[in-house]
Amino acid sequence: MAFDSKSFKIRAITSVVFVIIMLTGLLWNQWSFIILFTIIHFGCWYEFVKLIKKINPGKYLYYLPLGLLYITLPVLIMIYLRELENIYKENIVFSGLEKILPCSIIFSIWINDTMAYIVGSFIGRTSFSKISPKKTWEGTVGGAILCIIVIGLISYWLNYNVMFFIIIAIICAVFGTLGDLLESKLKRMARVKDSGALMPGHGGFLDRFDSLLIATPFVVLYYFLMM
Repeated sequence: MAFDSKSFKIRAITSVVFVIIMLTGLLWNQWSFIILFTIIHFGCWYEFVKLIKKINPGKYLYYLPLGLLYITLPVLIMIYLRELENIYKENIVFSGLEKILPCSIIFSIWINDTMAYIVGSFIGRTSFSKISPKKTWEGTVGGAILCIIVIGLISYWLNYNVMFFIIIAIICAVFGTLGDLLESKLKRMARVKDSGALMPGHGGFLDRFDSLLIATPFVVLYYFLMM
């Protein structure tokens, strides 16, 4: 996959705007977080229904329970994570995690996606999957390795449990990639390039949050297994 400087510039500019909006919603307060993920929830649902109608116009209602598992459940889990401290007020184990856990998931996915795109653009040669022809093994593996390294360094710098967050990075890299492939499969079946037009160069809500939707339940499962 050759490096496209024009496409990269568009993606970079829109990414900056996207990151500012996301960080404001994530970190401002409890309500900004809920509003952010409510918007994400309904944006993903809108695009999901559009895709399913294109895939199977007559029976799209049969896919709605899949939509509850695919979209609603992960969003509710993220809101639940944001409420950990309020739910477990007397448990010091949860202190501060209401921001750290959601951010660790999102940052891991951002780093993995960005590094996979950059590495794949420069040295990607071997196709990773027929479902997503532009995704390469070099980009996928390189993105995952760099994600693990960056998250490990950040957690070390912030004096957090490095191994705990490295494993979260691994989970996000693996299941985030699966989430990307799942959404790519839906788009191929619907014969569309992007799920929507939320961001120039990035696509719609599902294009932006496909990895998050699949990775989040597995991160939370790991978290509670470790408790």
